[in-house]
Amino acid sequence: MAGFLDRAKETAQRGLDAGKQKVEEVQAARAGHELLRKLGAAYYAEKRGSGSPEEVDKALTAVEAHIARHGDAFLRGGSPLL
Repeated sequence: MAGFLDRAKETAQRGLDAGKQKVEEVQAARAGHELLRKLGAAYYAEKRGSGSPEEVDKALTAVEAHIARHGDAFLRGGSPLL
């Protein structure tokens, strides 16, 4: 009986770990989409004359830092609400 309970506990723990990893992936994707939105807004503002190249550079640097930490999977499409 103890062996069964140990296996059940291990299975439950693996499920919790997988769920936690998925939540972290979704949060990283949402953050990446938000950074892309800010980059687009900064670029648009610069082209319309109300923004600056520095704001675009700052937003681009933030996107690049996010990619370095979390990868670029969020760039391949998909919903930001995943």
